[in-house]
Amino acid sequence: MLVQDFLKNSAERFPDKTALVCGEQRYTYANMLEQSSRLAGAFRAMGLRRQDRVVIFCENSVESVVSLFATIMAGGIFVMLNPAMKAKKLAYILNNSGTRAIVAQTAKAPVVRDALAAAPEVRHVVWVGPLKADTCPPAAGAVAHHWAQLLVDDSQVPASLGASGIDVDLATIIYTSGSTGDPKGVMSAHCNMVAAARSITTYLENTPADIILNTLPLSFDYGLYQLLMAFMFGGTLVLEPSFAFPYRVLERLVREKVTAFPIVPTMVALLLQMQDLSRFDFSSLRYISNTAAALPVPHIRRLIELFPTVRIYSMYGLTECKRVAYLPPEKLAVRPGSVGIPMPNCEVFVVNEEGREMGPNQVGELVIRGANVMQGYWGAPEETARRFRPGKYRGDVLLYSGDLFRRDEEGFLYFVARRDDMIKTKGERVSPKEIESVICELKGVAEVAVIGVPDYIQGLAVKAFLVLSAGTALSKKDVLHHCKKHLEPYLVPKHIEFRATFPKTSSGKIDKKSLR
Repeated sequence: MLVQDFLKNSAERFPDKTALVCGEQRYTYANMLEQSSRLAGAFRAMGLRRQDRVVIFCENSVESVVSLFATIMAGGIFVMLNPAMKAKKLAYILNNSGTRAIVAQTAKAPVVRDALAAAPEVRHVVWVGPLKADTCPPAAGAVAHHWAQLLVDDSQVPASLGASGIDVDLATIIYTSGSTGDPKGVMSAHCNMVAAARSITTYLENTPADIILNTLPLSFDYGLYQLLMAFMFGGTLVLEPSFAFPYRVLERLVREKVTAFPIVPTMVALLLQMQDLSRFDFSSLRYISNTAAALPVPHIRRLIELFPTVRIYSMYGLTECKRVAYLPPEKLAVRPGSVGIPMPNCEVFVVNEEGREMGPNQVGELVIRGANVMQGYWGAPEETARRFRPGKYRGDVLLYSGDLFRRDEEGFLYFVARRDDMIKTKGERVSPKEIESVICELKGVAEVAVIGVPDYIQGLAVKAFLVLSAGTALSKKDVLHHCKKHLEPYLVPKHIEFRATFPKTSSGKIDKKSLR
């Protein structure tokens, strides 16, 4: 199976069913297949060859979805990017990926033009939105096309697109933050993405009756897979641009009778600050899922109180394999600190620095094995060899996550820290998550981030950053008193700083690099 088969199969089964809701527009599976086929034909007419890369530089929109499926239907590899990206980074990715075509909103024309000036290998630009005279051409050597014209030109659509590849071909490159400062591209084959989507929809027990509300950017793999999974099982995706206006999003959730709501910790922080959630009818909501970063235990308990009839899934994953583990909702109340058990068709190990498997409750690096493990990093063989290592059998690959975990006697996994985030202070190794969870127990704390900062005496000292809920008056003294009461002395922060907001990554995580 190829990823485009998600759309093709659902269009065959449910041609008249609503596949996508964007704003006030509703699109059936038949609509989506027709538009995607037309654009795929246009890509072929432009000369797009098998495994050529197409960058999609748009907000969450129907054009993003159509471009994704059109690219892989034409045999290409889609590269979904956050449209807030600046020209320098966009140019780097265009050059690093060897992109041949870019689909971009005309509102982003200045950024795209500046990036293309430094990316001469891009041959085609497809503009989405009102086309101004000064938009075309954006740079020497790139041919400009307009979205609306491509989708109405029947001459662009071949009678059949024919075979467009096999399941070991790449389907996408997902760019994530790199340790060197430059983004690194995670290569995902069709077989990896199909395996991941199948495993996740199995434990979430998805059916065609599910309606998923997604506010996460499609450039973030968690947001991307909401689309892919919905089209895989024939459900409906309600696509919102963001969670910037929570009340409006919740109103849409109620109006569309949404059954599935994927969230990240920063969204939870906003939800828990809302005072009148009781006025919303959440009776249609079947489950809430969380990943990207572990939720503090106090936040999990608050969610259980706010949504007593909703199944809440704590999950763990990373872009290099999409998803690893989930906690069955019935275990949440008794194991709130756990991210659960390996998902179907996935195996994990906790190993020491020599690669030997650790015993129960010993901390080591998490290693993942399964068809969901991706192909490595685009154009980075040394980094690929470091993280993706041979297993026992031909073609068997083990992913070394870089995350520290422990596993209890019953096999449940507990995230300890990113290896790079561990703080060595006063001769002890400190997990920021342990301190963050304790501080989150303080009433009025909306978000917290703990890092190590240089210290002449300690080497690294523990520093806690806090964002408070509106109307809360906590002092540094209050925080220190609470920490001293609940933490060992070496875990108590030496520095405390209050912030109005935290810098965030494009996936909604707190950007600890910026805090440093």
